[in-house]
Amino acid sequence: MEYTHLGRSGLSVSRLCLGTMNFGPETTEPDSFTIMDRAHEQGVNFFDTANVYGAKKGEGVTEQIIGRWFDTGGGRRERTVLATKVYGGMGDWPNTNLLSALNIRRAADDSLRRLKTDYIDLYQMHHVDRATPWDEIWEAFSVLRQQGKVLYFGSSNFAGWHLAQAQEAARNRHFLGLVSEQSIYNLLNRWAELEVLPAARHYGLGVIPWSPLQGGLLGGVLRKQREGGGSRGTSDRAKDGLAKHRDAIEGYEKLCADLGEDPADVGLAWLLHQEGVTAPIIGPRTAAQLDGSLHAAELKLDTEVLAKLDTLFPAPGPNGSKSAPEAYAW
Repeated sequence: MEYTHLGRSGLSVSRLCLGTMNFGPETTEPDSFTIMDRAHEQGVNFFDTANVYGAKKGEGVTEQIIGRWFDTGGGRRERTVLATKVYGGMGDWPNTNLLSALNIRRAADDSLRRLKTDYIDLYQMHHVDRATPWDEIWEAFSVLRQQGKVLYFGSSNFAGWHLAQAQEAARNRHFLGLVSEQSIYNLLNRWAELEVLPAARHYGLGVIPWSPLQGGLLGGVLRKQREGGGSRGTSDRAKDGLAKHRDAIEGYEKLCADLGEDPADVGLAWLLHQEGVTAPIIGPRTAAQLDGSLHAAELKLDTEVLAKLDTLFPAPGPNGSKSAPEAYAW
């Protein structure tokens, strides 16, 4: 496993990030333990979760599973760079969601309790809160850092100008600010290239792509359908995406077959070839799926293959450029 710094920070993380959203709703606790142990065996030290994961509102089921795994000892917590999130609704009463100082304080303490740890490595805003002033947010976060409860801060689902807002507000407070942005990014959804990725590179933020296979559409969905599988690819959302992009996906799967590589591995490897990307999030439901994803970290795509992928899945913008303003003008 290769490691890299998370953005401009000194924190070293694996080039693949273990996503845990399936732990609880899709994956049993024993199987979740097996997946996390296997991730450590293979050198994956970067785990991502959120207080809202687990399908039971307010309970933080996924964080609880991770906490009980940490509690089994064996250096599991010490070997893990732990990322979780705040923003989503954890109750029906006011101030149990969003990014008020009150919710940040309560949510952080609740996550620490569920995770059975005294600190969070990376605390991420799950979404931008347009109603809360940045001074309030950074003040609340600075208190957490002073208390030793959080070491680094990140964002998720921010636009490029939100990243600029956040970083300039942090700069005015002489605070480190964000070190990462977690954004949807994959061959079928390249909108992050217009402004999010350039902003992240400018401010020294590592990019953590979520949904790297666009809900399974880049994971060999057509091949799996022919083989009688591919249940994820038959959801309503996936059906719409498949109908819209079927020709490109057919070409993609043929290219992968010619390379002798699994489409899922190629999709992940493509992300690892993009400037500024730290670690795509993989969300295995089984240990076998985890093992299948690890090959992507070793897969090198040459310039010819990258060019073919650009042809199949063009960069966004009317001019096909990879960043603004050239995408809109020249």
